Amino acid sequence: MWRGLYTAATGMVSEMKRTDVIANNIANAATAGHKKDVAVHKEFHTMLIKRVNDFDEGGILGVGGAPFGTLAELGTSKKDVTQIKGFSADPFYRPGIGRLGLGDFIDEIAVNYEQGAIESTGNTFDLAIVGDGFFAVQTPNGVRYTRNGAFFKNTQGYLQDIRGYNLLDTAGNPIRIPENIPDSQVVITNDGTISIPGTETRLEVVGNRWQAVGDMDNTQNLAQIQFVEFGHRLATQKQGDNLYYLVNDNEGNAPVARTVEQNIRDRIMNPDFQPRPATGEILQGSLEKSNVAIVSEMVELIHNHRMYETNAKAVQSQDAMLDTSVNQIGAVG
Repeated sequence: MWRGLYTAATGMVSEMKRTDVIANNIANAATAGHKKDVAVHKEFHTMLIKRVNDFDEGGILGVGGAPFGTLAELGTSKKDVTQIKGFSADPFYRPGIGRLGLGDFIDEIAVNYEQGAIESTGNTFDLAIVGDGFFAVQTPNGVRYTRNGAFFKNTQGYLQDIRGYNLLDTAGNPIRIPENIPDSQVVITNDGTISIPGTETRLEVVGNRWQAVGDMDNTQNLAQIQFVEFGHRLATQKQGDNLYYLVNDNEGNAPVARTVEQNIRDRIMNPDFQPRPATGEILQGSLEKSNVAIVSEMVELIHNHRMYETNAKAVQSQDAMLDTSVNQIGAVG
């Protein structure tokens, strides 16, 4: 009974965690670039059950000191009525009773990177990713990665996300749009190259103004967005606020090889755990919507609630049997 109580309890704990995951998915159903999470269940190791009187070595059994070695000596045979439906009274044959499950647990909160729907906004600095890839932004805790392409130009011309984190170029520098260039003249290509009019950019000393100068009928490349992907799905981990960090050092930077323990050096120094140019494409004037399907998540939530109730009733049943065993059967003795 104790095993049954603990097994049902592990199911309740797992369903509680799964409810949190589903609730977070629903809360981010309208968040651009959000990727839903999936709670992956894993079963504890099962236990092989056998009868109390099973013997490790079949053969010699005895009653009152008189050993016997055959069914005939016991007065039974393979055709006896006790040898039916998988049950055997043969002391030389140990039937397999089966395995006892010991419950489950949440092994991993996996990220589903399925492509979200593309929504056209018409805003110059709204960028949608089609395929694999992340934008790199600078945060107080280091470089972070995001699929949310809702960027805007602040008063100084820097491209930032809604939290004020600067969008980075391939050199790791913030991207600044010249003040004299209208948003409508900023062109961002599929690989993240930003083009503007002029032949060069210059910082005017007076007023600290970043300007595009030269032949304004010409087109120049201002910068290229740091647009990267990873070869391994576990290379990044969700931080919150629709941001991801590298698992290497939680700071978005590759660790120095000599500072890493030998037993984990091969894993984190694997090229698949490092950022590389993305194979996806960037669409200007659009946003990638969340890949969360509200209806599906609600169905999962209802199913999860029923599973929790089932485990809760199992706990109550086990508790009632324990109560009977202790307070009634135990009292008889």
